[in-house]
Amino acid sequence: MATPAPFFKTITKSFRDVPTQPGVDTVQFCDAAEGLVKIFGAFAAAFYRNPDGSQRLSVISDLFGNPAFGIVQSDLTGNIAKVRARFASHAVQSATLEDMVNSEKVEKKKTATEGLMWLLRQVFQFFAVLSCPAANVARNNHRGLKFTAIGLRRSQQNQSEELSVSFQKAYEGSLRPHHGMMVRPLFALAMKACPYRATFYPKLGEPEAEVQKELDEWLTGLEKIVAQMEKFYKESGHGTI
Repeated sequence: MATPAPFFKTITKSFRDVPTQPGVDTVQFCDAAEGLVKIFGAFAAAFYRNPDGSQRLSVISDLFGNPAFGIVQSDLTGNIAKVRARFASHAVQSATLEDMVNSEKVEKKKTATEGLMWLLRQVFQFFAVLSCPAANVARNNHRGLKFTAIGLRRSQQNQSEELSVSFQKAYEGSLRPHHGMMVRPLFALAMKACPYRATFYPKLGEPEAEVQKELDEWLTGLEKIVAQMEKFYKESGHGTI
Protein backbone atom coordinates (compact mmCIF):
# COMPACT_ATOMS: atom_id res chain seq x y z
CA MET A 1 0.00 0.00 0.00
CA ALA A 2 1.39 3.37 -1.00
CA THR A 3 2.22 5.84 1.76
CA PRO A 4 -0.28 8.74 1.77
CA ALA A 5 1.14 12.10 0.75
CA PRO A 6 1.80 14.54 3.62
CA PHE A 7 -1.24 16.73 4.28
CA PHE A 8 0.45 19.96 3.24
CA LYS A 9 1.32 18.43 -0.15
CA THR A 10 -2.36 17.76 -0.83
CA ILE A 11 -3.72 21.27 -0.37
CA THR A 12 -3.90 23.87 -3.15
CA LYS A 13 -2.66 26.80 -1.07
CA SER A 14 -1.06 27.30 2.33
CA PHE A 15 -2.03 30.34 4.38
CA ARG A 16 1.71 31.01 4.37
CA ASP A 17 1.53 31.91 0.68
CA VAL A 18 -1.57 34.13 0.72
CA PRO A 19 -0.61 37.76 -0.04
CA THR A 20 -1.84 40.19 2.64
CA GLN A 21 -0.76 43.54 1.16
CA PRO A 22 -2.34 45.83 0.13
CA GLY A 23 -5.02 43.47 1.47
CA VAL A 24 -5.71 39.75 1.83
CA ASP A 25 -5.93 38.25 -1.66
CA THR A 26 -9.50 36.97 -2.01
CA VAL A 27 -8.99 34.03 -4.37
CA GLN A 28 -5.87 32.73 -2.65
CA PHE A 29 -7.49 33.06 0.77
CA CYS A 30 -10.41 30.95 -0.43
CA ASP A 31 -7.99 28.34 -1.78
CA ALA A 32 -6.24 28.17 1.59
CA ALA A 33 -9.54 28.03 3.48
CA GLU A 34 -10.62 25.04 1.40
CA GLY A 35 -7.42 23.33 2.52
CA LEU A 36 -8.46 24.08 6.10
CA VAL A 37 -11.59 21.99 5.61
CA LYS A 38 -9.31 19.09 4.68
CA ILE A 39 -7.33 19.27 7.91
CA PHE A 40 -10.47 18.26 9.78
CA GLY A 41 -10.31 14.93 8.03
CA ALA A 42 -7.01 14.26 9.77
CA PHE A 43 -8.48 15.46 13.06
CA ALA A 44 -11.52 13.23 12.68
CA ALA A 45 -9.47 10.21 11.67
CA ALA A 46 -7.47 10.59 14.89
CA PHE A 47 -10.44 11.45 17.07
CA TYR A 48 -11.50 7.94 18.10
CA ARG A 49 -8.06 6.35 18.35
CA ASN A 50 -5.81 5.73 21.32
CA PRO A 51 -2.05 6.33 20.99
CA ASP A 52 -1.51 2.59 20.46
CA GLY A 53 -3.89 2.65 17.50
CA SER A 54 -6.71 0.84 19.25
CA GLN A 55 -10.25 2.13 19.02
CA ARG A 56 -11.00 4.77 21.62
CA LEU A 57 -14.80 4.49 21.50
CA SER A 58 -17.15 1.94 20.01
CA VAL A 59 -19.06 4.45 17.89
CA ILE A 60 -16.38 5.21 15.32
CA SER A 61 -18.49 3.82 12.49
CA ASP A 62 -21.42 5.95 13.62
CA LEU A 63 -19.32 9.12 13.60
CA PHE A 64 -18.86 9.22 9.87
CA GLY A 65 -22.50 8.39 9.34
CA ASN A 66 -23.58 11.27 11.57
CA PRO A 67 -24.92 14.15 9.43
CA ALA A 68 -23.61 16.65 12.01
CA PHE A 69 -20.06 16.17 10.72
CA GLY A 70 -21.18 16.88 7.16
CA ILE A 71 -23.08 19.96 8.31
CA VAL A 72 -19.92 21.52 9.74
CA GLN A 73 -17.98 21.01 6.53
CA SER A 74 -20.99 22.19 4.53
CA ASP A 75 -21.14 25.40 6.57
CA LEU A 76 -17.48 26.09 5.95
CA THR A 77 -17.62 25.42 2.24
CA GLY A 78 -20.89 27.35 1.99
CA ASN A 79 -19.30 30.48 3.39
CA ILE A 80 -16.27 30.08 1.15
CA ALA A 81 -18.75 29.86 -1.74
CA LYS A 82 -20.34 33.19 -0.70
CA VAL A 83 -16.96 34.89 -0.89
CA ARG A 84 -16.18 33.25 -4.23
CA ALA A 85 -19.59 34.24 -5.61
CA ARG A 86 -19.01 37.88 -4.73
CA PHE A 87 -15.62 37.75 -6.43
CA ALA A 88 -17.17 36.14 -9.52
CA SER A 89 -19.73 38.93 -9.86
CA HIS A 90 -17.55 41.84 -8.73
CA ALA A 91 -13.96 40.79 -9.41
CA VAL A 92 -12.49 44.28 -9.75
CA GLN A 93 -14.07 45.45 -6.48
CA SER A 94 -13.17 42.21 -4.65
CA ALA A 95 -9.49 41.66 -5.38
CA THR A 96 -8.83 41.69 -1.63
CA LEU A 97 -11.09 40.68 1.24
CA GLU A 98 -11.03 44.24 2.51
CA ASP A 99 -12.07 45.61 -0.89
CA MET A 100 -14.87 43.06 -1.09
CA VAL A 101 -16.31 44.02 2.29
CA ASN A 102 -16.06 47.74 1.53
CA SER A 103 -17.73 47.34 -1.85
CA GLU A 104 -20.63 45.46 -0.31
CA LYS A 105 -21.04 48.21 2.25
CA VAL A 106 -21.44 50.78 -0.52
CA GLU A 107 -24.19 48.62 -2.05
CA LYS A 108 -25.75 48.06 1.39
CA LYS A 109 -25.23 44.32 1.05
CA LYS A 110 -23.75 41.89 3.59
CA THR A 111 -23.86 38.42 2.01
CA ALA A 112 -20.12 37.96 1.46
CA THR A 113 -19.21 40.18 4.43
CA GLU A 114 -21.17 37.99 6.83
CA GLY A 115 -20.06 34.80 5.08
CA LEU A 116 -16.43 35.81 5.58
CA MET A 117 -17.08 36.71 9.20
CA TRP A 118 -18.59 33.30 9.88
CA LEU A 119 -15.76 31.62 8.02
CA LEU A 120 -13.30 33.35 10.32
CA ARG A 121 -15.35 32.25 13.32
CA GLN A 122 -16.61 28.81 12.35
CA VAL A 123 -13.78 26.34 12.57
CA PHE A 124 -14.30 25.40 16.20
CA GLN A 125 -17.75 24.02 15.35
CA PHE A 126 -15.88 20.91 14.30
CA PHE A 127 -14.72 20.21 17.84
CA ALA A 128 -18.10 21.04 19.36
CA VAL A 129 -20.20 18.89 17.05
CA LEU A 130 -17.90 15.87 17.10
CA SER A 131 -17.42 15.77 20.85
CA CYS A 132 -20.86 16.86 22.00
CA PRO A 133 -23.67 17.41 19.46
CA ALA A 134 -25.58 19.41 22.08
CA ALA A 135 -22.81 22.01 21.96
CA ASN A 136 -24.05 22.93 18.50
CA VAL A 137 -26.34 25.42 20.27
CA ALA A 138 -23.23 27.54 20.72
CA ARG A 139 -22.34 27.67 17.03
CA ASN A 140 -23.16 31.37 16.70
CA ASN A 141 -21.18 32.41 19.76
CA HIS A 142 -17.55 31.63 19.08
CA ARG A 143 -14.54 32.95 17.21
CA GLY A 144 -13.29 29.64 15.89
CA LEU A 145 -10.53 30.36 13.38
CA LYS A 146 -8.75 32.54 15.92
CA PHE A 147 -9.27 29.90 18.59
CA THR A 148 -7.95 27.12 16.36
CA ALA A 149 -4.84 29.12 15.52
CA ILE A 150 -4.14 29.74 19.22
CA GLY A 151 -4.66 26.07 20.15
CA LEU A 152 -2.48 24.65 17.39
CA ARG A 153 0.24 27.25 18.03
CA ARG A 154 0.34 26.33 21.72
CA SER A 155 0.51 22.66 20.76
CA GLN A 156 3.44 23.42 18.47
CA GLN A 157 5.27 25.26 21.23
CA ASN A 158 4.61 22.60 23.90
CA GLN A 159 5.56 19.30 22.31
CA SER A 160 4.81 17.23 25.42
CA GLU A 161 1.37 18.75 25.98
CA GLU A 162 -1.75 16.89 24.86
CA LEU A 163 -4.12 18.65 22.46
CA SER A 164 -6.86 18.66 25.07
CA VAL A 165 -4.68 20.84 27.32
CA SER A 166 -3.54 23.11 24.49
CA PHE A 167 -7.09 23.75 23.33
CA GLN A 168 -8.40 24.18 26.86
CA LYS A 169 -5.84 26.94 27.40
CA ALA A 170 -6.71 28.44 24.03
CA TYR A 171 -10.39 28.36 24.93
CA GLU A 172 -9.76 30.19 28.20
CA GLY A 173 -7.86 32.90 26.35
CA SER A 174 -10.25 33.38 23.42
CA LEU A 175 -13.77 31.96 23.49
CA ARG A 176 -14.59 31.51 27.17
CA PRO A 177 -15.10 35.24 27.94
CA HIS A 178 -17.77 35.35 25.22
CA HIS A 179 -19.71 32.33 26.49
CA GLY A 180 -22.41 32.24 29.16
CA MET A 181 -22.70 29.81 32.05
CA MET A 182 -24.86 27.43 30.00
CA VAL A 183 -22.36 27.14 27.17
CA ARG A 184 -19.05 26.89 29.03
CA PRO A 185 -19.61 23.33 30.34
CA LEU A 186 -20.35 22.12 26.81
CA PHE A 187 -17.09 23.48 25.50
CA ALA A 188 -15.21 22.13 28.51
CA LEU A 189 -16.47 18.70 27.46
CA ALA A 190 -15.38 19.36 23.90
CA MET A 191 -11.84 20.15 25.05
CA LYS A 192 -11.56 16.83 26.86
CA ALA A 193 -12.55 14.99 23.69
CA CYS A 194 -9.67 16.27 21.56
CA PRO A 195 -7.62 13.48 19.93
CA TYR A 196 -4.27 12.45 21.35
CA ARG A 197 -1.12 14.06 19.93
CA ALA A 198 0.20 10.60 19.12
CA THR A 199 -2.75 9.87 16.85
CA PHE A 200 -3.43 13.30 15.35
CA TYR A 201 0.00 14.50 14.23
CA PRO A 202 0.95 11.32 12.33
CA LYS A 203 -2.19 11.87 10.24
CA LEU A 204 -0.51 14.98 8.84
CA GLY A 205 2.18 12.79 7.25
CA GLU A 206 5.91 12.14 7.18
CA PRO A 207 8.73 13.06 7.49
CA GLU A 208 7.81 14.66 10.80
CA ALA A 209 10.36 17.48 10.67
CA GLU A 210 9.15 18.61 7.25
CA VAL A 211 5.50 18.41 8.25
CA GLN A 212 6.13 20.36 11.45
CA LYS A 213 7.88 23.08 9.45
CA GLU A 214 4.95 23.26 7.02
CA LEU A 215 2.46 23.38 9.90
CA ASP A 216 4.37 26.18 11.60
CA GLU A 217 4.44 28.25 8.42
CA TRP A 218 0.75 27.49 7.74
CA LEU A 219 -0.13 28.62 11.27
CA THR A 220 1.97 31.77 11.01
CA GLY A 221 0.15 32.73 7.83
CA LEU A 222 -3.24 31.95 9.39
CA GLU A 223 -2.47 34.01 12.49
CA LYS A 224 -1.40 36.96 10.38
CA ILE A 225 -4.61 36.89 8.33
CA VAL A 226 -6.87 36.50 11.37
CA ALA A 227 -5.18 39.43 13.13
CA GLN A 228 -5.37 41.62 10.04
CA MET A 229 -9.04 40.87 9.36
CA GLU A 230 -9.97 41.15 13.03
CA LYS A 231 -8.50 44.66 13.10
CA PHE A 232 -10.16 45.59 9.80
CA TYR A 233 -13.64 44.43 10.84
CA LYS A 234 -13.39 46.25 14.15
CA GLU A 235 -12.00 49.53 12.82
CA SER A 236 -14.41 49.59 9.88
CA GLY A 237 -17.46 48.86 12.02
CA HIS A 238 -18.30 45.56 10.34
CA GLY A 239 -18.48 43.52 13.54
CA THR A 240 -16.26 41.55 15.88
CA ILE A 241 -14.44 38.39 14.87
